[in-house]
Amino acid sequence: MKSVSRIQALLAVYFFVLIVQTLLERELRQAMERSEIEMLPLYPEGRPCRRPTTRKILDRFDGVQRHELTLPGRQGEVLVIELSPLQKQILKLVGISAKSYGL
Repeated sequence: MKSVSRIQALLAVYFFVLIVQTLLERELRQAMERSEIEMLPLYPEGRPCRRPTTRKILDRFDGVQRHELTLPGRQGEVLVIELSPLQKQILKLVGISAKSYGL
């Protein structure tokens, strides 16, 4: 962080991250409105959340694991922990296919 250009680059990356977070939250909230879903159980103990934040959304996917097993001479195999109904619902609301996870 000794040069101005590196500081500017870091600020630009931070700015782009904030834009992506805002778009994710906006997309989910609009999808909830279209689907007439008032709240999602994103808080601890499954408490309802009216205005999901990016942090709460990403926390729900914290335990998801995806592994690719490749053995010589064989086609690779994808192993994924089963997504919960809430995770599937969130993916559907934001327009992401569960197949993206290899399911």
